[in-house]
Amino acid sequence: MKVLGIVGWSGSGKTTLLTAMIGCLRARGLSVSTIKHAHHAIEMDQPGKDSYRHRHAGASETILANAARFALFSEHREAPEPDLGALLARLAPVDIVLVEGFKSYDFPKLEVYRPQLGKAPLWMEMKMLAVASDAALPDCPVAVLDLNKPDDVTYFVLSRLGLET
Repeated sequence: MKVLGIVGWSGSGKTTLLTAMIGCLRARGLSVSTIKHAHHAIEMDQPGKDSYRHRHAGASETILANAARFALFSEHREAPEPDLGALLARLAPVDIVLVEGFKSYDFPKLEVYRPQLGKAPLWMEMKMLAVASDAALPDCPVAVLDLNKPDDVTYFVLSRLGLET
């Protein structure tokens, strides 16, 4: 499985680009999975529901399933947060996994950068495959792609990762 990180500051458009890229990848016949890192506490099922009650009663893992999908809830409790490798190992094989977050890990990354946010670009402190932006970035040392053309961004990434279709 190829892995591509989509990184950038909050509000830069990471999720918008990532979801557009999923459509572009699927249109090329590729299978795609995603991993999203959250920096805040999240509750994925609702209090009072059976799956919530199972987890809060102490189950290590709970699967909630129906005819259309299933969700696996895994509780760390006092264990450390799983690293990216452990999460990737839990996924079924696909052509590419798009990862939003986990920017400190060493894997190919695409930065989504908008100068108007007033934040320093991440490409100044870490290695990037390319940068997708809505502005010209003359000082950027890697390819700058048009953030508003997700198909072009996807094609560039596929060619760099050796997944041309």
